[in-house]
Amino acid sequence: MAYVSINGVQYEKELLDMAQAHTTGVGEGRLSKGEVMDLINSARDGHRITDTELRTLHYIRDNFDFTDAAANIFDDEVGKF
Repeated sequence: MAYVSINGVQYEKELLDMAQAHTTGVGEGRLSKGEVMDLINSARDGHRITDTELRTLHYIRDNFDFTDAAANIFDDEVGKF
């Protein structure tokens, strides 16, 4: 697993890269419901979500744009951890 440090805090590179890929190129630049589920499912790839994965999901929520529906799903799903 690869990590990236932002302002001295460690995040999971794969999740950040995925969020970046979903918000660039064709489209409105916001994370959709399906893309949010891709992120969450990627974080759930192990037996549990690690502290770094959870921290990364919170970073994504604070620093990327979401559709309203995607934001609701994201908040509900991440709130379960």
